[in-house]
Amino acid sequence: MKAVLIKEFGSADVLYIGEAEKPVPSGDQVLIKVAATSINRPDLVQREGNYPAPKGDSTILGLEVAGVIEELGSDVTDWKVGDKVMTLVGGGGYAEYAVAYACHLMPIPNSMSYEEAACVCESYITAFSNVFMIGDFQDGQTAIFHGGGGGVNTAAIQLSNALTPNSKYLVTAAPDKIETVKELGASLVVDYTTTPDFSEAVKEYTAKKGVDLILDHVGAKYLKPNMNSLGYMGKLVVIGVISGIKAELNLALMMVKRQQIIGSVLRSRPVPMKGEIVAEFTRRALPKFADRSIVPIIYKTFPIEEVIEAHKTMEADAHFGKIVLKIQNI
Repeated sequence: MKAVLIKEFGSADVLYIGEAEKPVPSGDQVLIKVAATSINRPDLVQREGNYPAPKGDSTILGLEVAGVIEELGSDVTDWKVGDKVMTLVGGGGYAEYAVAYACHLMPIPNSMSYEEAACVCESYITAFSNVFMIGDFQDGQTAIFHGGGGGVNTAAIQLSNALTPNSKYLVTAAPDKIETVKELGASLVVDYTTTPDFSEAVKEYTAKKGVDLILDHVGAKYLKPNMNSLGYMGKLVVIGVISGIKAELNLALMMVKRQQIIGSVLRSRPVPMKGEIVAEFTRRALPKFADRSIVPIIYKTFPIEEVIEAHKTMEADAHFGKIVLKIQNI
C-alpha cells in the first residue's frame, strides 16, 4: 500500500511516499480503507525522533483516520464491512490502510465529509476527555484554553459552546488569531505575545475569583500564571510541555486554594480506557456533529503527495483549525 514514510528523523523534508505492508487486523480490530487523516503536533515530534510510537502500534505517522471498513477481525460483531467510520489509531494514519480497535470506532454522520471526520478524533476527543471528563467542566463555570487557533484549543471552544452554553472561557492567542477566536465566542482573548503573564487580566475579568479549569499545552512557562489564575478548587490539566518541563510551584497557595494539577496524554492510554472515552464522546458530543452544531474548522486540505508542505504549514503556525491530508478517493 502507499504510505508516507521517513528516511531518517529530522525536518519535514525527510518525509516521502513509498510502499508499506498492508496491516492485518487482530481479532478485536478492523482494517480501514483510509480516505483522509489530519496533521497533529505529535506527528511532527515523532518525525523528529522525540515521540516514538507505543509498543505494538504502527511506526507510520498519523493518529486519526476517516474511511470505510474493509475487513473485520474475528471477534468484531458490532460493525460490518462498508461502514463509514472515524477513529483514533496508535499510528498508521498516513497510509491507504490502517487498523483500529473496534471499541475506538465512531460512525461518520451522513452530514459530515471524510475530510471533516478526519479532524474529529484526536483534537476533539482530547479536548472532550480533558475538559469534560477529567476537568469535569460544568455549565456556568469559567475556563482558560491556551493557544487559540490550534486544533485542540478550537475543539475545546466549540465543545464548550455546544455542551456548556452558559460557561465562559478565556483564550490566549497570537495577534493574527485574536479576531477569529472572538468570533468563535471567547469571553476574553489575551495576546500572549504582549501579555505573557495573563493572570492579572484573568483576575480582573473574574473579579479575583479565578477560573475553574485551565487546559494547557505550554507547560513550564505558564505554570506560575496558570496557578495564579486558578480559583478555589480549580483544576489545571496539562496536555503538553512545549515551553519546558520544569518550573517552580507554590505548594502553599495550591494547598490553601485546594487546587489540582493533572497530567494527561491520550495516545498511550490502555485500549479499554480509550474505548470508554470514545463511548462517552459518542454519547454526548457526536450528536452535535451530526446536527452541525459543531463543524470542524479546516484550514487547508493537502493531497498525500504534498505531505511535506502540510507539515511545514503546521510548523509555520499561521493556520487556524485543522490541516487535513487526503489519502485517496473512496
